[in-house]
Amino acid sequence: MRLIPFIFAIVFIPAPALPAASVGTNPPSLPLTAERINALPAAEQAVWHRYLAKSRALRVTDQALLADELKATGLQEAIVPPEARGGRIMPANESPAWYAGREARRQADNVISFQTPAGGWTKNFNPTDHPRARGEAFSHDAPQFRPAEGKGPLVASRWAYVGTFDNDATITELRFLARIIAAADEGTGAAWRRAFDRGLDYIFSAQYPHGGWPQTWPLDGGYHDAVTFNDGAMANILTLLFDVARGEKAFAFVSAARRDRAAASARLGLECVLRCQIAVAGRRTGWCQQHDVLTLAPTSARNYEMPAVSGGESAGLVTLLMSLPSPSGEVVAAVHDAVAWFEAVKLRDVEWRPAPDGSGRTLLATPGAAALWARYYDIGTDRPLFGDRDKSIHDDVNDISRERRNGYAWFGNGPAKVLERYPAWAKLHPRPVR
Repeated sequence: MRLIPFIFAIVFIPAPALPAASVGTNPPSLPLTAERINALPAAEQAVWHRYLAKSRALRVTDQALLADELKATGLQEAIVPPEARGGRIMPANESPAWYAGREARRQADNVISFQTPAGGWTKNFNPTDHPRARGEAFSHDAPQFRPAEGKGPLVASRWAYVGTFDNDATITELRFLARIIAAADEGTGAAWRRAFDRGLDYIFSAQYPHGGWPQTWPLDGGYHDAVTFNDGAMANILTLLFDVARGEKAFAFVSAARRDRAAASARLGLECVLRCQIAVAGRRTGWCQQHDVLTLAPTSARNYEMPAVSGGESAGLVTLLMSLPSPSGEVVAAVHDAVAWFEAVKLRDVEWRPAPDGSGRTLLATPGAAALWARYYDIGTDRPLFGDRDKSIHDDVNDISRERRNGYAWFGNGPAKVLERYPAWAKLHPRPVR
């Protein structure tokens, strides 16, 4: 495996005007653009230009359907679907009898009604609640769709997350539909099968030429274009594809051709995961939440999410790698190196909890406390980093605003589960001899 020689001990733009406690400013994440593609080697440009053109065409198609519906219904603005944050209400562990029942089928019909023309679903809403009405937006986050001035066409003044892998979106819908399809006889459920196939095609279409996936598809620009490990997005995609490729249980109905394509897509995605593992001076560590769409270098997301090694996202990726039944030597080495990094950076005898003086959450000395890991570690020094809404980066969590300190998961214990499983896994897969 080719190690990426990124040494980012200092990755932030100097910010002399910031307070002394700041260690830098979060740089922006670059989107996929024609100009960036033109800077690639000539042999690589064509495939990326085709990908970008496909994204733009699908975005036009998604918007055109809603615009046509608004014209046909006489609506001046799109209907906003109800918001539902904190949970995606599609049962995942009911009995086969439930998935074969009337209520499950009603929910499945509602789910497919919210599938975008491109084939995906949005986040932060409950697609099982009601069937989508004509003129109803696909996303709660993109309701501003109204006519331009005069007699011009309808335009989208805000259009975001209309098709995304963020917050388990699209993957959850596909798994739910698979359970419904598996419980139905061959004479029913043709619409659900078509929606499932379109959802798989959506995943295939969204995959970058190097194997990664963006957060949203069609592309939304900004950090949404980055290869996204954040919140398990790419790990969820790969896990689904591996399950589909095996054709077991709920996915036995998938055609052999689609299973083969899922296997090929998963292999390419796995190669991208391995390429993104951050190495400093030959030492592999973990992964960033996002990696640049073209260079695969660690990149930023929101103002307070900086290029850094992420404890939580790295744990999710290692869990995925450890789940592979026949891991390659590259996968085995990646797991061993990541686990060594988890051990090196874990925080002992501290807890992340409200301070006794009521000043908000902070890191408090607590002898015997379970190990913790920071959300972000500086690439090169492994010191924990913390961001604020003004893009300032700090190495002390107490230096950021109280709102961000209390409103974000700066510490977690995700790698603990990896370390629990690791000894048994390592016996089966010893570290390769270098």
